Amino acid sequence: MLKVVIVEDEPLTRQGLVLAVDWAAMDCLVVGEAADGLQGLSVIRETQPDFVLTDVKMPRMDGVEMIAQLKKEECRAEFIILTAFSDFEYAHSALKLGVADYLLKPYENDSELEAAVQKIRQRLIERTSQNTEPALFRFDLEKGTKSKYIEEAIAYIRSHYAEEITVGACAEAISLSEGYLSRLFKKETGYTFNGYLAAYRIHVAMRLLRDHHMKVYEVAPLVGYLDTNYFSTLFKKSVGISPSEYQDRCL
Repeated sequence: MLKVVIVEDEPLTRQGLVLAVDWAAMDCLVVGEAADGLQGLSVIRETQPDFVLTDVKMPRMDGVEMIAQLKKEECRAEFIILTAFSDFEYAHSALKLGVADYLLKPYENDSELEAAVQKIRQRLIERTSQNTEPALFRFDLEKGTKSKYIEEAIAYIRSHYAEEITVGACAEAISLSEGYLSRLFKKETGYTFNGYLAAYRIHVAMRLLRDHHMKVYEVAPLVGYLDTNYFSTLFKKSVGISPSEYQDRCL
């Protein structure tokens, strides 16, 4: 599911975009909203969305300035801009920043937005085909690791991810109590043990699926899932698309 932030200074327009658009039908979730570019910077930095739907002309900081600042910060979000026809020339400066698409105001056509969202999905998949993980699925394998116990736990996961492993088995292997390992793992990595295990399995599955000689039902058990349907459901929840669609997009 793609995470979305909406930046729009007109309250009724912003409310309509948040509440009236069927985001779930497009497999999207609105995780934040802002009334201008300055507020947008803060919300986007905090929520790390996959894409941002933003007006161009706004008080305090306009959409172009906001996008330019985020690009400087190497923000990986994609952008769709909203612009009135009279402001279209102004919007050209945003297009030069590499935004994914634009919609003309007043916005009233869900099919145009859906097409723009699909374009963003394709751009994110293209990143994947270049051996980078998509804003769809961002998994920092080294996030916050500090102690030797967590390094040992991660090494255990990477060696046994294809097996039916548990936090208890890992704790026993590295001579810690299960409760202490669970707390320490969450504190130092930001993931629960099972969350990291699932994310690492999906990470490996993405690499295997890029080998087009392998079928989805062949990949699933190689990353610890004997139930292919469950694997497919988890993969789509994590990445935003099904394993077979992911493989097709990587062709």
